[in-house]
Amino acid sequence: MASGFGELVLVIGDSHIPNRASEIPEKFQKMLVRRVWSLVQYVLANDYHGQVPNKMQHVLCTGNMVTKEQFDELRNLAPNVHLVAGDCDQEGIYPETKVITIGQFRIGLCHGHQIVPWGDQHSLAALQRKMNVDILVTGHTHRSHIRTEHGKWFINPGSITGAFSSVSSDVIPSFMLMALQGPKVVAFLYELKGDNVVVSKSEITKEM
Repeated sequence: MASGFGELVLVIGDSHIPNRASEIPEKFQKMLVRRVWSLVQYVLANDYHGQVPNKMQHVLCTGNMVTKEQFDELRNLAPNVHLVAGDCDQEGIYPETKVITIGQFRIGLCHGHQIVPWGDQHSLAALQRKMNVDILVTGHTHRSHIRTEHGKWFINPGSITGAFSSVSSDVIPSFMLMALQGPKVVAFLYELKGDNVVVSKSEITKEM
């Protein structure tokens, strides 16, 4: 485990390259590949003053990266990469669901096209209970969200490219970074709005 700030976890998905988007936005590419440290500058500038690791330890991918090359690129970002298949990925290569334990948290990963209706909170809560996880990470809707219900977290990182979905062509490119330390999670949502990267923060403490 990284010292100081705990484990840094990148949450990403739904790039749909090359079918619906040509590439990850340049500003995101610079943050992820060339200047990973900038992902945590927001923390340093606000309410945390301890030691922060300068790279991620984990990547959680909600799928629909479409090509093997896109999945392989994730392995350059962190030593531990966890993948699930989306409805546009080749069948049989990656699992539909996965449970990962990071620190004190059980994290469930699922693309989300299996959720009916798509993005429905009651259906997401049912999957969370079935997987018995503290945090459920899904994608598919291309709409980012961070929700809490009964002490559990429901996270959707959105589409990192802003690829259009089956219900909307107006999609804001986004991804998330989670910092896990002990019973606490701080989640940062990065959204590309026009030419600006906007960062918002949420935090939760696990019920013991």
